[in-house]
Amino acid sequence: GFMRAFPSSVSMVLRQTQYQLKYFTRVPVALFFTIILPLVMLVLFNALFGDNTIETDEGDWSVRQFYTGGLAAYTAVSATFSNLANMVPIRRDEGVLKRWRSTPLPTWIYIAGFICSAIVIAFVGAMVMLTVGVIFYDLSIEWAKMPAAAVTFLVGVGAFAALGMALASIIKTASSASAAANATILPLAFISDVFVATDGDSALTTIANIFPLKPFVNAFQDCFNPFVAAPAFDWGALGFVAAWGLLGLGIAMKKFTWEPSGAGPRGRRAARAAATAQG
Repeated sequence: GFMRAFPSSVSMVLRQTQYQLKYFTRVPVALFFTIILPLVMLVLFNALFGDNTIETDEGDWSVRQFYTGGLAAYTAVSATFSNLANMVPIRRDEGVLKRWRSTPLPTWIYIAGFICSAIVIAFVGAMVMLTVGVIFYDLSIEWAKMPAAAVTFLVGVGAFAALGMALASIIKTASSASAAANATILPLAFISDVFVATDGDSALTTIANIFPLKPFVNAFQDCFNPFVAAPAFDWGALGFVAAWGLLGLGIAMKKFTWEPSGAGPRGRRAARAAATAQG
């Protein structure tokens, strides 16, 4: 019955997650953009602007702490949204998804493996950023706010994983999905308090508030802002981000396809041949 099926489902999801993580670590480009690039940005921005402060109503907040929280949240988004929007179409173009479909393993196990692996990568990436922040940039950790940080992180990565799957479902080829993911998330990061602190009254802030990146980044930053009192939950922001996640999940479930569109290279040999031709 159910009790017998439950442990085996969990072990299958864990195995699938492990497999996806192994695959991720073998793709140097994915590893660079997801983990290393935000870390380079953190060091670079702090070297350039680290001595500045951001004026808040409560007092002056160190730019170093601002960047650490913002870039940790951005790393989590990159690991879920960008990573899934890139990897899933690549596997589809290679014909891997189609082969998986023909196996007896349930569909949801594969999708759960994709999403769980992305969440693990997001967690590792964010932890690396926060550790660097604590050691080098005076990031203040208040334990009373850590439950809020954990809940905010989980809601954020869950929502952005769903949105990454939605983008992967709508866009049929790997190259266009990758371009669409970067074209969406990078401009948004510039107006969402990731790379620069934005002015609260500008038109760009109004645009940023429509999308889930800024509410997620701000809610996560608040957990490390000494002027925000514990427990630091921003339920409004969390609800907004979760609503976007549900929208993404709905689109992913409705539009997800296993078959290559025919526009991308088929099979590993074709993929390799295309890569050689590009190189």
